[in-house]
Amino acid sequence: MIKESMFSKIVKLIPGIIISLLIALIAKYIEDLLPIHLIGASVIALFIGMIINSFRQPNQVIKPGLKFTSKKILKFAIVLLGASLSIGTVLTIGKMSMMVMCFTLLTCFGGGYVIGRLFGLNWKLSNLISAGTGICGGSAIAAIAPVIEAEDKDIAYAMSATFLFDMVMIVLFPIMGKWLGLSDMAYGLWAGTAVNDTSSVVAAGYAFSEAAGDFATMVKLTRTLAIIPVVLIFSIINARLKKKEALASGSNKNTDVKVNFVSVFPWFILGFIVLAIVNSFGVIPTVISSTAKELSKFLMIAALAAIGLNTSFKEMRKSGVAPMFHGFIISALVVIVAITVEYFMGIV
Repeated sequence: MIKESMFSKIVKLIPGIIISLLIALIAKYIEDLLPIHLIGASVIALFIGMIINSFRQPNQVIKPGLKFTSKKILKFAIVLLGASLSIGTVLTIGKMSMMVMCFTLLTCFGGGYVIGRLFGLNWKLSNLISAGTGICGGSAIAAIAPVIEAEDKDIAYAMSATFLFDMVMIVLFPIMGKWLGLSDMAYGLWAGTAVNDTSSVVAAGYAFSEAAGDFATMVKLTRTLAIIPVVLIFSIINARLKKKEALASGSNKNTDVKVNFVSVFPWFILGFIVLAIVNSFGVIPTVISSTAKELSKFLMIAALAAIGLNTSFKEMRKSGVAPMFHGFIISALVVIVAITVEYFMGIV
């Protein structure tokens, strides 16, 4: 009976998973057709899902699989991502990039908190936008979303905000870099710390020069490592907020409102850390590491397709334009702070 029950649960997941994977394949195909990779497949998949949702919302047949893909498969994709990163990357590119990133991260989360409060945004959406801007676009949003139990519409809005700014920066960054007379290293550091998504960093970096593109990519990989402490911090914040909500609900007994840290701890991030450390020692063969990275990216695309299918444009419109302004202001501040720090460090 137990085996039959487990089998029936798996069967119920299949339709939603298959649809998510099909949309991911279509998104990858569209991305490959583009002469210049201005738009990542993850964003394309998200929008395809949202467009489908506007015509036909998910029924009970595909809902279980969509939920599984957007939650469980997404976490698995984050774990696999660790196999393509190296903790030693931080040492490889030097202390100067770490200095700039410290200031940009403080700008994102500190400034994001203030601006979010001014615009009256819920803390989850505000911090998703800040994480996407400060760390690595969609990957950071995807990693933090399950930890803070963010709604699909918040994830979609955060992705959209960072994506729109990236499209502007891909065009403007090379122009501004030439105008400022930046060296390849200075420009690569600037693009790597101020542009959000990986594909956008690559596009903006190599549009300036090959050397700038190489350096920008290395800086971007180091930014990705910031996922680890940020996810852990937000897991603690979410646990404490849940405890406060329980107290506010009228319960007077402390035993009733204790939050089990074991249950809220993002265990999937441990897998991410372990794989990153193992990869740092060269234990994982290059072929396996690159395969894990590609599989991680594809599964993340499928997860965002599932999120898109569960997201309605009507629900997003209810949030108004405030989140977009939030994203643009934070992104603009990061651009300014990054180049300012480089100037005072004597890199520019």
